[in-house]
Amino acid sequence: MSLEACAASVEAGDPDRFAATMATPAAARAALWPLYAANLEIARAPWAAREPLVAEMRLQWWIDTLEELAAGQDRPGHAVTEALAPALRADPGLAPLLTGLAEARRHDCRAEPFPNARAFDAYLDATSGNLMWAAARALGAPERCEATVRDFAWGAGLARYLEAAPELVARGRRPFVDPDPAALAALAGAGRDRIARARAARASIPPSARPALWPGASAAAILARAAARPERIAAARLALSPFRRRASLLGRALAGTF
Repeated sequence: MSLEACAASVEAGDPDRFAATMATPAAARAALWPLYAANLEIARAPWAAREPLVAEMRLQWWIDTLEELAAGQDRPGHAVTEALAPALRADPGLAPLLTGLAEARRHDCRAEPFPNARAFDAYLDATSGNLMWAAARALGAPERCEATVRDFAWGAGLARYLEAAPELVARGRRPFVDPDPAALAALAGAGRDRIARARAARASIPPSARPALWPGASAAAILARAAARPERIAAARLALSPFRRRASLLGRALAGTF
């Protein structure tokens, strides 16, 4: 039942990853649902309390739990931890990726902006990058393709972040180091470059692991919209239509690429 609960959680809270996972073989879904459900729980933790200290305590619970699961301890009574435990025991390298993701989410607990572009880059790599690399590892990706996966994940994570920016502003956050439209256009262009570089090196990623990158199927198109008209970011007008999102995912899945 824990896997079904994870799938239901992802369906409700992360529709892009849900759709991408449903396009994969059943065996791959079993590996991905716990990772994506854990990511959703961790991403929500900073927003579950107004007090930063309380929010960080929620994140710390996940960090401690992940370390205990990786050490072979059980945390029964929680669908996500029950589903995640076998994966962390089978591949101890997954735990540092998820704990690193949770550590990066401490930034979301506070209203302070990123101090510089390097900090923002590190945030995207530790959140989107760690998750996508964990998913690729779970599907059998070899170590040699980590840099390629992380390039793609950075661009895909940036696209999601740009879409989320208006909500972050509404919650009192300052999401960008430099909110000038020209700077945002350049940032979107950098994300497109990272995706293009990853796609040029796609042969390094075995076909069995490529579904881990499918949640980013629409990212390049979203970034192209942001680069061409960065004012769309603040206006919450970056999103593609559901039809275009489905078509992009279907095209990648049928072609066996990303």
